[in-house]
Amino acid sequence: MKCSYPTLFSPCKIGNVEIKNRICKAPQTTGFSHMDGTVSSRLIRCYEDLAKGEVGMIIVEYAYVDNKYSKSASNQLGICDDEYMVGLGWLADTIKNNDCVPCIQIEHCGRQRFLGPPMKSASANPWPLMYERYGQAAIPEELTIEEIHQLVEDFGKAAWRAKTAGFQVVEIHGAHGYLITNFLSPFTNQRKDWYGGSRENRFRFLEQVFKRCKEYVGEDFPIIVRLSGTDYEPDGMTIEDTIYYAKRLEELGCAAIDVSGGDHHQMIHQVTPMQIPRGHNVWAAEAIKKEVSIPVFATGSITQPDYAEEILASGKADFISMGRPLLADPYWAKKAMEGRAEDISPCIRCNEGCLDRGNHLGKSINCTMNPLLGFEDALAIRPAETKKRVAVVGGGPAGMKAADTAALRGHEVTLFEKRKLGGYLHEASYPEFKADIRDALAYLITQVEKHGVEIVKKEATAADLEGFDAVIIAAGASPAGLGVPGADRSSVTLAVDSLTEDAQKLTGRIVVIGGGLIGTEAAIQMSLDPENQVTIVEMLPEIMNGCSDCDHIVYSDMIREKKIQVLTSARVLEIGDDGVTAEWKGRRQVIPADHVLLATGMKPNRQLYEELKEKGVCVRNVGDSLQPGKIYDAIHTGYKAGLKI
Repeated sequence: MKCSYPTLFSPCKIGNVEIKNRICKAPQTTGFSHMDGTVSSRLIRCYEDLAKGEVGMIIVEYAYVDNKYSKSASNQLGICDDEYMVGLGWLADTIKNNDCVPCIQIEHCGRQRFLGPPMKSASANPWPLMYERYGQAAIPEELTIEEIHQLVEDFGKAAWRAKTAGFQVVEIHGAHGYLITNFLSPFTNQRKDWYGGSRENRFRFLEQVFKRCKEYVGEDFPIIVRLSGTDYEPDGMTIEDTIYYAKRLEELGCAAIDVSGGDHHQMIHQVTPMQIPRGHNVWAAEAIKKEVSIPVFATGSITQPDYAEEILASGKADFISMGRPLLADPYWAKKAMEGRAEDISPCIRCNEGCLDRGNHLGKSINCTMNPLLGFEDALAIRPAETKKRVAVVGGGPAGMKAADTAALRGHEVTLFEKRKLGGYLHEASYPEFKADIRDALAYLITQVEKHGVEIVKKEATAADLEGFDAVIIAAGASPAGLGVPGADRSSVTLAVDSLTEDAQKLTGRIVVIGGGLIGTEAAIQMSLDPENQVTIVEMLPEIMNGCSDCDHIVYSDMIREKKIQVLTSARVLEIGDDGVTAEWKGRRQVIPADHVLLATGMKPNRQLYEELKEKGVCVRNVGDSLQPGKIYDAIHTGYKAGLKI
């Protein structure tokens, strides 16, 4: 079989270690370890799937190097003591048993300590988020010379433990605002000694760490370093700085440079959301590759195999390092290798599970598109004991996921959809800044069609559902509307209806009532026409409630750039000829409007579910018809319903 991605699936070496293809799993904390940092069976199970998925190398998530200040988050993996080595050996062997090269990232969190004070860093420069949370206590203590020397030793011992446990490569984490970056970047390094000031001085800590690690593991053992091309901070680390660091590392015997970008303060550059173009940091990898002869990794929002192939074939990088795409589908590489790219469950860069519902809430990592992540056995699809006739009402993401899951278990599934498959995913993916959702839409449709789900294009009634053994209702939600005088005027439309190709082009003064996710996105979409003047009116004190952190950052920037006016704590009284009358700051105000878009929330369509429930039908309710939510909620509730029939 001819490979569709010949460069991506060609072998390449890192030092003396041959990697079977150019795909590497990027290091991402999972929270799957035990609380003391030891390896758990849950962690093993997750990496086992990744290794079976045919990636060439797995860079295991960051492991902390000392028992004092280097641990960043709860249930983070540790490598700070010899007692950790048995578990680490179990992990390394599990990866090798599946024909995959195991690598592990070693790190010290520096000022980015989610666990809170005390913190140590290059200088007494706090991470803004931690300062907001803990105040003065979040100002890190500047490391003393003696403490620096001890950390150099701690990194060296960690590298030795990794090698002894069976890892074939070690990665030193020098990116993303952690301790080594605190030294490398002038934004966080204000030291006056020989670890601060010039590039050479700022590099000294990493140089000493690298040399000590090599002394512990030997010259033949490959050590790679992850660097941020830039931290995207004002007066921070530039690409010229990073090229200098990369060249120095090559001179020291570094086997490869893994190029990322940003820090936790600039999270949208580190874990780029869908509103930012894909391959956001590939430019930095390309710039560094021109200056060094060792392999260079490109990383960051490289979600599709054709794009990964183009990056490698054009010489911008030697390896593709992927994080979120392999959480969304650990078999990404295997499917691409087999020519089944359409079967890859796509990362849509929503950051919902891997950030906002994961570590940010003190939970382990999860994924919108992959409900099995962390539950690989407990939620695995297994053949149904009894084959049943199953009806699914509604072809949005919840309905399609439920139908596909039930079909994979062997049930005979009929899916009723009155409009077209995809539901509100069509509107959600209409703006170009949300184009990643189109990948999810195409994937879900492909799967139900491939797995033999019968599609009936009609609005199902209770009578249509007679004779089925089980019913899953995924009827979605409807806009709640607005109960004020003038809400039925011809100039008033639903915001969600404006996000379609067939929608009337609106020009002039546009007022969006409701500043949630739909309202904010509709306002931004309308503002793309420079002739439009857009205003958001929100009754709550803030807009974008419920948006992910990254969405909030990007949309706030867009709102400022497009000069969208935002009125919060404003109550709409009526809509008239002159515009929208609202009570704001204790007085009535008329906001001129040629068009008004309503984004005042959604209400679940529960009527059919309630009707069937009263009749004693075996029925489950999922997605927005259960409770209006996000794509994450739709996929997860749909999958679990299909699993339980």
